[in-house]
This record gives sequence, structure tokens and C-alpha cells, in this order.
Amino acid sequence: MKVALIQSSPKLNRSNLLNVLERIEENKGADVVVFSELALSGYMLQDKLFEDAWKVDELADLAQMSLSCDIVIGAALWDQGKVYNSALYFSKGELLHIHHKNHLPTYGMFEEGRYFSAGEEIRAFLTPHGSSVMVVCEDLWRAETIAAIAASKAEIVYVLAASPARDFSEAGIGIESQWDALLKTTALLSHNYVIFVNRVGFEDGLGFWGGSRIITPMGEIEYSLSLFEAQSATVELNHRLQKVGRYIANYL
Repeated sequence: MKVALIQSSPKLNRSNLLNVLERIEENKGADVVVFSELALSGYMLQDKLFEDAWKVDELADLAQMSLSCDIVIGAALWDQGKVYNSALYFSKGELLHIHHKNHLPTYGMFEEGRYFSAGEEIRAFLTPHGSSVMVVCEDLWRAETIAAIAASKAEIVYVLAASPARDFSEAGIGIESQWDALLKTTALLSHNYVIFVNRVGFEDGLGFWGGSRIITPMGEIEYSLSLFEAQSATVELNHRLQKVGRYIANYL
């Protein structure tokens, strides 16, 4: 299974869709193309949210593109009269699954709870490439989320993020090491590959650090993209590692 990580810098308008379609076209050789949280919308929408949020029927081009490869992408999405921070999975010409972000940060630099509605579940779903689960950024900073993933029948975990850089030191970025701890814990406890895609770029003083990466079921970083640069790469997963991880877990 080949996974394309698309580490982009979305704008605060609807022009992102054109850029997304171009990136998918460039990466059609992958089985799954993965974008970041709110890749179709930009992050600091605030009062523009209700004007710029997408309706499912406006994303028909993505459904069409998914005839060539599966697509995982984040968007501000209208659903039954509310707007959610959502992860969408397109496959075989249709929208296969939607995950609405459960945990909306509203502290410090974050104001999501003021604008978005919160989702209420984390659920695995079947794809042509195995059972999968999607979460969005802050979702993974909750023990109950990792427990739900570990208890599910998912084989691949997609984590979409718009994580700002903070806690700079000579050793690096503190937030990167914190994310590594969460991603590796999720991989080890669920015995799954974890696909993490984080955006880059700047919005209203926030700088997003990127560093998208793939964590193996053994809790090791198999591949990572650069910090602070728009970048993409296609990586082939070694599913034998997943089998080894599950075997070891069963016999510990």
C-alpha cells in the first residue's frame, strides 16, 4: 500500500480546492493521498467560517478523483445545519466516511469551540485498503481517543493536524516531541500504522511546523517530511510489521 503525504500551506479561502486537485493529480500513483486538517479551508477562519465552509455536494470533484486513488482530507463542513472541523475519506467515486473532530481546543491561541460544533464518536470504517480510523489533531490528546482506537478493528490510523509551532529550544521544537509521544503510543497500543499529516505556513501570527510522518506498528518513525516546508512524498507501508506487532502483543 502506497501512501502520499501532502504537507501543504492552505489559504483562508476556497481556492484551496484547485490546489488540492492538482496535488492529487501529481500523486495518482499512490493508493491513498492524505492531506492535513482543514486543508480545504485554512485554519483561522473565525467569522468567515459560515461563508467558506463546504457542503458535501460541492466536493464532487474530489469524489471523481477518488476513482484513481483514495483521498483523506480535512475541511470545514456543513452537516445538518452545523459546521464541523471534519476529516473526509473519498474512495471509488464516493464519500466513504466523515469524522467530525470531537475535541475542540478553546484555550490560549485556539478558539475552535467558539465556531465549530463538536463530533461525538470515533469509529473505524472499511476501505479498499483495510479497516481505518481518522482523528483530527486535538482528538489524539485525549486518553479516551487512544483507547477507542486501540479497541477498534482499525488497521490504519490517519491523524490530520494543524499544529502551530511552540516551545522552541536548542533541542528542537517541544511540540514535535510531544506529538511523537502521542503518535508512537497510539501505534504501539493499537499495533497499527499511524499516518500523521500536519500543515505548514502562517496565519495571523501562527506558524505551523509540518513534520508529517509515518509511525510503524512497532512505534518507530519510518518516514518524515521536513519542518516548515511545503512538501510531499509517497511511502510504501510494510504490512509485515503490522503482523509482527500484533503477534508480539498477543504473546507478551
